[in-house]
Amino acid sequence: MALKETSYSEASIKVLKGLEPVRQRPGMYTRTENPLHIITEVIDNASDEAIGGYCKNINVTLNADGSVSVEDDGRGIPVGMHPEEKVPTVEIVFTRLHSGGKFTKGGDNAYAFSGGLHGVGVSVTNALSKRIEVTVWREKEVHQIAFTDGEVTEPLTSRPIARGEKKSGTKVTVWPDARYFDSMTIPLAELKHLLRSKAILLPGVHVELQNEKTNETETWHYENGLRGYLSQELELTTGEEIVIPLFEGELYADHDNEGFASGEGAAWVVAWTTEGPLIRESFVNLIPTTAGGTHESGLRDGLFNAVKSFTEIHSLLPKGVRLLPEDVFARVSFVLSAKVLDPQFQGQIKERLNSRDAVRLVSHFVKPAFETWLHQNVEYGRKLAELVIKQAQSRMRQLQKVEKKKSSAVAVLPGKLTDCESHDISRNELFLVEGDSAGGSAKMGRDKEFQAILPLRGKVLNSWETEKDRLFANQEIHDISVAIGVDPHTPADDPDLSGLRYGKICILSDADVDGSHIQVLLLTLFFRHFPKLIENGNICVARPPLYRIDAPARGKKPMQKLYALDDSELNGILEKLKSEGIKDNALGISRFKGLGEMNAEQLWETTLNPDTRRLLPITFGIFSRNESEERFQMLMGKGEAAARRNWMEEHGNEAEADI
Repeated sequence: MALKETSYSEASIKVLKGLEPVRQRPGMYTRTENPLHIITEVIDNASDEAIGGYCKNINVTLNADGSVSVEDDGRGIPVGMHPEEKVPTVEIVFTRLHSGGKFTKGGDNAYAFSGGLHGVGVSVTNALSKRIEVTVWREKEVHQIAFTDGEVTEPLTSRPIARGEKKSGTKVTVWPDARYFDSMTIPLAELKHLLRSKAILLPGVHVELQNEKTNETETWHYENGLRGYLSQELELTTGEEIVIPLFEGELYADHDNEGFASGEGAAWVVAWTTEGPLIRESFVNLIPTTAGGTHESGLRDGLFNAVKSFTEIHSLLPKGVRLLPEDVFARVSFVLSAKVLDPQFQGQIKERLNSRDAVRLVSHFVKPAFETWLHQNVEYGRKLAELVIKQAQSRMRQLQKVEKKKSSAVAVLPGKLTDCESHDISRNELFLVEGDSAGGSAKMGRDKEFQAILPLRGKVLNSWETEKDRLFANQEIHDISVAIGVDPHTPADDPDLSGLRYGKICILSDADVDGSHIQVLLLTLFFRHFPKLIENGNICVARPPLYRIDAPARGKKPMQKLYALDDSELNGILEKLKSEGIKDNALGISRFKGLGEMNAEQLWETTLNPDTRRLLPITFGIFSRNESEERFQMLMGKGEAAARRNWMEEHGNEAEADI
């Protein structure tokens, strides 16, 4: 077959400048279902002014022409010439990625605690908008600037503030560009929820939404904060529907708290109910974290350890009953607002907090506060313990049913498998680990109660064109199948999954090219011969770091151990540390050559601990099964070398983790 001649030269390498990376890959920076998130970035800037106590009013207007305006009475974006860039600072904020007042920490910085820490906030808004108009009231003048398609089209102008005009603040009007969004309709319910959340978390601040299309105006202003919000959401009019009175607290570190920056901490309100829907909402520096994260893990850890301590001191646990965190957390509703000096979010849309220190931070304040509350209210403590123990007993009864079902057929498990103690499939995890050395570290670092380890020797067979009946000729594939308790099958089969032994099957390989190859080979195996496990969401990829960065103490921030998945994340961390005044020679950077170089503690902290790890669920993503099969055929099939080369030259940098 004649191959198509392709040109690969210096001209083939493109360098994306300015805001062009956002336009090329908008999904990397924001949600593209609708423009709400790019509007949220502007709202977050106003909220950050309110966090610092500089803003008392935030007004959002859905204009009749489809644009959205956000106005506050904060200090106003700086408009003077930037000392290094020699252009108006407000222009830099809207046109340069990785710019803003939120990188510099400590001292009298404008934003010691803020949500928009990626430095790509309103610049992304500008990149994905047809037009943006900005008005700034600052230093006795009104300043105006406008952008079209991300570029300045109306340079900054200034005039004196007129009599009766507001003294300070910012107004940003955005016309989103339909080219970048599936729908131009902003979900009103989601916007209202967001604005109400801001009002709840900012006592004394008035938040208003005006809809010119419907002539409706709604205002939120809360004095009771988190408590009133949770009570309202649970529709509680009396205390009869909750097991114990609401447990609330608000604690922050001072200069004497070792390990935490001054001002870091959390406010929370927690309720236990016996039935009905649960309300769980969390925030970091006022940013809603709809996918949770490490601050929620810290709340769970603190509540669990306090209840466990109470039940042990009062000898309340029946014989044979062991409490687990999910027993305490199963019927919990909460609102949690954490303040973290330098939060690390999962992706630009900030749905999940990844900061490892946040687990310890929130737990550090919640546990002693709740322990004290329980011992001061022993009767309520006993009522809560009764609910938690019932939950544990119910869980154990379910496990006994599973055990009885399995007892008639006992499989001979692979000798290399280091199994877990639990038989609770919903909790159990199997890690398929690259190499015996890494397997040893994983065995020492794991939680042996629910985490099992199966080391794999070398690279697994490319099973794309291997018949199902011949799979077990390969020892590694045989061991995987026996360990997970499921036989190979096809998409057309109705496989028996009753023998499945683990709710999560996690591929754990080195963070290098060889490790990625092993991931692909295992994903090929599961997609081709265990497709039901992918459909059910059982397959995951663990993401160990490639680098460790030791950063010295600076300002309010104590000494840190930071981890980076790859070179891109490393460069981002180094840029941020540099902006905080840390010199290169003050940093310690270590590169892990492989999982075997990580000790058990490091592997647990970064890759195994459910509270702090980054685990990537494998789904079909944007592709259908047929499209995925075509892609696998091209990538893994024999005789497809030319097609693979052409695809990698054209699309290699776009490869995603979703199948």
